[in-house]
Amino acid sequence: MTLAMKQAPSASTAALAGLAAGRRRKGLMAAAALLGLCLLLMLLSLGAGAFAIAPGRVAEILLAKLGFGAADLLDSREALVVLNIRMPRLLLGALVGAALAISGALMQGLFRNPLADPGLVGVSAGAGLAAAATIVLGDRLLSGFATKLPFAVLPFGAFFGGLVSTLALYLIATRQGRTSVATMLLAGVALGALAGALTGLLAFVSDDRQLRDLTFWSLGSLGGASWTKLSAVAPIVLPLLLAVPLLARGLNALMLGEAEAYHLGVPVQRIKALAILLVALAVGASVASAGVIGFVGIVVPHLIRLSVGPDHRLLLPLSALGGAALLAGADIVARLVVVPAELPIGIVTAFIGAPFFLWLLLRRGRIAEL
Repeated sequence: MTLAMKQAPSASTAALAGLAAGRRRKGLMAAAALLGLCLLLMLLSLGAGAFAIAPGRVAEILLAKLGFGAADLLDSREALVVLNIRMPRLLLGALVGAALAISGALMQGLFRNPLADPGLVGVSAGAGLAAAATIVLGDRLLSGFATKLPFAVLPFGAFFGGLVSTLALYLIATRQGRTSVATMLLAGVALGALAGALTGLLAFVSDDRQLRDLTFWSLGSLGGASWTKLSAVAPIVLPLLLAVPLLARGLNALMLGEAEAYHLGVPVQRIKALAILLVALAVGASVASAGVIGFVGIVVPHLIRLSVGPDHRLLLPLSALGGAALLAGADIVARLVVVPAELPIGIVTAFIGAPFFLWLLLRRGRIAEL
């Protein structure tokens, strides 16, 4: 009897160690698969469009740019398209997809519910409203000067709108440390409707150029990508992608509840404040650079969670890779469906995400009935 009691803890420890090792292997396999998928989609994206370029030719151009090929290749028309038009578009799409997916994972960890998503609960709409106000009102304020509103101002305006929306949603949906999912979704619908109404008012008083810009924000597109725009967004998104995994331990503890996380020594209020700030930064920069693109933040984290489990140490970095892959693939579809025209990428992600969201709602409803 005593020997059996002594052996039980060691068997339990070995089982836990085996489970952890299995999760690590699964995480490494998922990371390798997503990285390979990202590279493949990026290679295809650089060649896809009305002016098609074979993947082999794209690889030759990239190698020449790195100094491993004929330098005269860089003077060709194909190299101009790949390096000056499609490359900044691809990198911007990857940053936006990673930022939206990570913001969705953060919101789901903060609210402890997989239905949370910046687009569904009004955060993207709030950021879009602030970006629209920056375009329309900023142009009017500068109308007497011989200058235009610099693009670098837009991410800060969109960040402010996303921050206000996220804070309002959290304050409305959370009572005594508990977040009501029904209240969160209904409040998100109300916030999105209010932001949409105010954006419509701004569209009503805007001129033709401003109206085209507002249409771009509402549908979502990577068509305006450039190295200048990328240089304004990358300093915001890249540090965010590096900082978010530092919250993994706190988000794992929050899965048990705020009181339990506090007793485990986790600084709950600091984790919540940082999560809200990072979500606002991610959504604000994404909306400012590519408009309102929905459903990335709910589709990608949920699929990653189904594959590797709820551990945020794996969920957050893998969501970034998955978001980059999803937006790269959606951009390829957007450029090929209506050639030579281009479909707004927000329409493509909505076609993917809306059925997925309905399936998720039905699946959760069936589980709740059991």
